[in-house]
Amino acid sequence: MKYMLLIYGAPEAEPAFGTPAFGEMMAGYAAASARMQGDGVLCSGEGLQGVETATSLRLRGGKVETMDGPFATTKEHLGGYYVIDVPDLDAALKYAAMIPSAGYGTVEVRPLMDYNPAGN
Repeated sequence: MKYMLLIYGAPEAEPAFGTPAFGEMMAGYAAASARMQGDGVLCSGEGLQGVETATSLRLRGGKVETMDGPFATTKEHLGGYYVIDVPDLDAALKYAAMIPSAGYGTVEVRPLMDYNPAGN
């Protein structure tokens, strides 16, 4: 089953770019990615640019509305994701716990919909 690991963090809680702590965090991400890849469960993953680069879109009454920024205003921002393919939630949680942001933010673990089940 495929799971998306959504990585949330409050920017003020993250190590500052260019500091030794930032380097350690990035090394942790590299290690988590290497482990997922080595275990054959990593499908994809990327970091996201900051929320100030986001554009949200809605369709209302047949008209497209766009707004700068994310739709939800929260303390924690979605900073990236992994998509993994593992047997069950317990396995997904094991890999989510390897993500450095779990130490100061939140990793949401959510199963992906399967619109094309085997045999159909």
